[in-house]
Amino acid sequence: MSKDEVYHIVQEIIMEILPDVEKENIAIEKQLKDIGANSIDRMEIVTMSMRELNIKIPLMSFAGVNNIEGLVNVLHENVNN
Repeated sequence: MSKDEVYHIVQEIIMEILPDVEKENIAIEKQLKDIGANSIDRMEIVTMSMRELNIKIPLMSFAGVNNIEGLVNVLHENVNN
């Protein structure tokens, strides 16, 4: 699965959890909190993304993630293993 495909899945999940956010506002360089995601929303985005991609990653793997690109990178690295 390509990084773009993972990004698309993350975008769809963000729009599901944050229905007021437009797809064009979910830029890969943005932080989830910048688009209105609180800590519970961010955790839900991570867990739903892992479920959708059928992967399990220790949540500590996301500790250094600063933006959507970081989230996509961690997911992408693990989806192809």
